[in-house]
Amino acid sequence: MKKFIYFLTLLLTTTVIGQNTYLHCGKLLDTKNGEVLETKTIIISGDKILSINDGYVQPTASDDMVVDLKDKTVMPGFIDMHVHLEGETNPKRYIQGFTLNDADIAYNTLDFAKRTLIAGFTTVRDLGGSGINVSLRNAIDDGKVIGPRIFTAEKALATTGGHADPTNGVKDELKGDPGPKEGVVNGVEDAKKAVRQRYKNGADLIKITATGGVLSVAKSGQNPQFTIEEIKAICETAKDYGFHVAAHAHGDEGMQRAVLGGVKTIEHGTLMSEETMALMIEHDAYLVPTITAGKSVTEKAKIPGYYPDVVVGKALDIGPKIQNTFSKAYKKGVGIAFGTDAGVFLHGENAKEFAYMVEAGMPEIKALQSATITNAKILNMEHEIGQLKAGYFADIIATNENPVENIKTTENVVFVMKSGKIYKK
Repeated sequence: MKKFIYFLTLLLTTTVIGQNTYLHCGKLLDTKNGEVLETKTIIISGDKILSINDGYVQPTASDDMVVDLKDKTVMPGFIDMHVHLEGETNPKRYIQGFTLNDADIAYNTLDFAKRTLIAGFTTVRDLGGSGINVSLRNAIDDGKVIGPRIFTAEKALATTGGHADPTNGVKDELKGDPGPKEGVVNGVEDAKKAVRQRYKNGADLIKITATGGVLSVAKSGQNPQFTIEEIKAICETAKDYGFHVAAHAHGDEGMQRAVLGGVKTIEHGTLMSEETMALMIEHDAYLVPTITAGKSVTEKAKIPGYYPDVVVGKALDIGPKIQNTFSKAYKKGVGIAFGTDAGVFLHGENAKEFAYMVEAGMPEIKALQSATITNAKILNMEHEIGQLKAGYFADIIATNENPVENIKTTENVVFVMKSGKIYKK
C-alpha cells in the first residue's frame, strides 16, 4: 500500500509540474544523524525533495533528468550566518564610500551573490548593509538574478560614534546627527524606533554592534557601546516583529550585556571570558566565530596602506585571537553557528572556515552540522533547509571527496542546486 501511494504521488507530481530530477548519489551526508550513507537516489520535483530512496532509482517518465553523482558526496547546501554582500575587501574600500553610487554597489552585489551560491552556500544571513540588501534578496527570490536565499538585517544598529555609525571618520561638515532612521541609537525609545524602521525597510532580523569593531574608523575595537536597557528594548521590540537579534562583539563586557539583553547570536566573540561562555550556554545563545575574517584582517593589516592607520592596530590585536577563542568556547559547550564575515575577505571563499574550525578542535561532522541543521534552526527554517529530506527545499551540493574524511573538499564544491534548479554541474 505504501509503495502504491508513493508511485501515485510521483505520477501526480510529474503530471502537474513536469520534469523530475533524479540525483544518483554515491555518498549522502545525513546531517541530522551525523552519518554518511551510500548508494542513494534523491528525487526532486519542482523546488522540493520528493523522496530519498535506496539504490539508484531509474526515472518513470521519458522527460525526467538523471544527474550522475555516484563518485561524489552529496549534502544539503551550506548556510553562512554572517556575510556582507554589498562590499568586498580591497585597498580602496574606505574611499569607495564616497565614490560609488548605490547603483554601482547594487551591480557589485550580483557578482558577490553568484560567487557565494556557486561556492555551495545556498542560504546566507547578511548582517549589515542598506536597502540594496533587501532589493537583492527580492530579486533572487523572484528569479531575476542568481544568488543564495538571503536573510538580511538591512542597516546594522549602532550608537553615536560606535561601530556601524555611518558617519565615522568623515569631516565635520558631513557628520550630521544620524538617528534611528539611519540605524543609530541613543536611548530606549531610539532603540525601539530603530527596530521598527528596519521592519518598515524590509529586514528579516536585527543586528547590533554591541562593541567597537576592527574595520570602523574609530579608536576602540572592543569597548561596550550599548547599555543593557537599550539592548533589552531592541530584543523585546524585535521579538514583537518576529525578528531574532545578532550582536557584533569583540569585548567581553559588551558580550555579556548582549546575552543578558536577549540576543540570539554573538558574532566574532574575540575576547570572550569563561563567565560569558557560561552565560551563553544558560541563555541558549550561539557563537558565530568568523575565523576566516580574523585571519584575513591580520594578513591585510601587514600590507602598508591597505587599511587606515586607526584600523591597523586593532586588526593586528583582534584578528589573531578569534580562532583560539572559538576553540575554548566550543570545548566549553557553547553552541556554534557557522559564519564567516565574507566581504571582509573574498566572497566565494566562505568554506575556508570549515578547515579553521576543525584545526581548532571541532570534529568535521560537527562543523558541517553547524553550517546546516544548527543554522536552519536559528533561522526558524529547520523544517525546510539544512537536511536532505522529503518535503525540504532541494538545496543540494556535492564534493569530490567525503568532507568527514577531508574537510578541505568543501572548498571545491562541484555541484550546486538551489530550490530544485541546478547552478553548477
